[in-house]
Amino acid sequence: MELKIISFYNNEKLLLKKAKSGNGEAQKWLYNKYAPRMLSVCRQYIKDLQFAEDVMVDGFVKVFKNLDSFRNEGSFEGWIRKIMIRESITYLRKNQPVVYDDELYERSAANQISATSYLDVEEIQLLIDALPDGYKMVFIMYAVEGYSHREIADILQVTESTSKSQLFKARKVLRDKLSELGVRNKTKGSGN
Repeated sequence: MELKIISFYNNEKLLLKKAKSGNGEAQKWLYNKYAPRMLSVCRQYIKDLQFAEDVMVDGFVKVFKNLDSFRNEGSFEGWIRKIMIRESITYLRKNQPVVYDDELYERSAANQISATSYLDVEEIQLLIDALPDGYKMVFIMYAVEGYSHREIADILQVTESTSKSQLFKARKVLRDKLSELGVRNKTKGSGN
């Protein structure tokens, strides 16, 4: 008998339609499907896991309140991701000033990474977490999320040149720290 039960919510468009009309089961299914990935997005910006979870939940509240504004232009996941990024940035702006300070990076890094010839994901995340918030936001948005400098400038309300400068500085700080840890730059040619 259980084999005859076919999931009613296997079509995302149907799920979205039901979620827009306030169907709690459809909303729960969407939350369960996307929450792990969206927590990862929030965590890239926010060091503390509990705060990242809070921001993610607030982001999903915004997602469900604004489902009518999703126009099926692009992926639903991409739309949610943008909301999570903006919520994370809003959280950072409200709860801590965004600092563009190399000395802050040096103090917060405090040798948390072991010197090895390679780094695992957690060690890389520690390096990124230790970046000043301004550098970190631009670096993640550009290098991880794939935003252009124009998009970053619009979201962060800075100029494109500020975005480019922050990315350059973030890469330099990361490159210097990796060099300090004995990790060699493996790109060919340019040294980037």
